[in-house]
Amino acid sequence: MDSTRDNKRKVKQGIVISNKMQKTVVVSVERVTRHPRYEKVITLRKKYYAHHEGSPLEIGQKVTIQETRPLSKLKRWRVVAE
Repeated sequence: MDSTRDNKRKVKQGIVISNKMQKTVVVSVERVTRHPRYEKVITLRKKYYAHHEGSPLEIGQKVTIQETRPLSKLKRWRVVAE
């Protein structure tokens, strides 16, 4: 058996929309899809609470987040790249 483990955690890119908490940022992730019946292209947004220690992030900054173990009631993501 191979000793290295594949990293199959999900990765998403988004924009920081809130940085008012300690060690936590809120990231908005957009995805484009088509409406199932009317076929109109729509943009869907979802907010993710992500863990971040270190230099503070600014609102509007693009970040990459990765799935991780549950850190609190809402936090299941962490910032991996700024």
